[in-house]
Amino acid sequence: MSRKVGMQLDRVVLLGRTFDEYRQYFGLNPESLQGKRVLDVASGVSSFTAEGNERGIAVTAFDPIYSQSAAELAPNCARDLEHVYKIVDGLQTYVWKNYRNREHMRDLREEAYRRFLRDFGSHPAHYVAGALPRLSFTDGEFDLSLVSYFLFVYQDHFSYEFHRDSILDLMRVTRGEARIYPTVTFEAEPSSYIAELQKDSLLAHLKFETVATDFEFLRNSNSYLRITHIK
Repeated sequence: MSRKVGMQLDRVVLLGRTFDEYRQYFGLNPESLQGKRVLDVASGVSSFTAEGNERGIAVTAFDPIYSQSAAELAPNCARDLEHVYKIVDGLQTYVWKNYRNREHMRDLREEAYRRFLRDFGSHPAHYVAGALPRLSFTDGEFDLSLVSYFLFVYQDHFSYEFHRDSILDLMRVTRGEARIYPTVTFEAEPSSYIAELQKDSLLAHLKFETVATDFEFLRNSNSYLRITHIK
């Protein structure tokens, strides 16, 4: 077995991302999303939902942590951010191109989670508590669904069957397309699950396409997986 060189995490951490980071991850055109229904799955403490709704996009966030209060989540946000800030130092699996340095990354993460906490307290209806692989929404409820830094990247924590079942339910509630970013693990290696998904007969009604982006922090993370329904 090869030695692990990437970030080693024993659980899913609470790291918030901003709307602009999502825009770059997923190649989003904010203007074209106005009035659309967007689902952010495993969204954690990102500010995408808060910022998106302010821009006229009907964003709903879905994550098990929303069963807690903002007061309960706040110390965990700070703890997880400080933990990752420390361990990312010197790791060769990261490219310091889109973020100037660790401090810049930390500033954006803190900005995101603080904005999330304010919005979570004032607009609770935008946040739905629940966990993959089952989504508590009706068929075709959303135009676009997004998953960032959960599926594939935590491949060591979740089985292939978990990924397959998550995608099946994700596409059940999505009438348009789903985008998953990144397509690599924390070892900066392509997820082995993607090839399996493309061959799985249970997913034969779905089309998988890897789309390049101009964003790269975790090395080789300059693409997302686009999933659409085959007509």
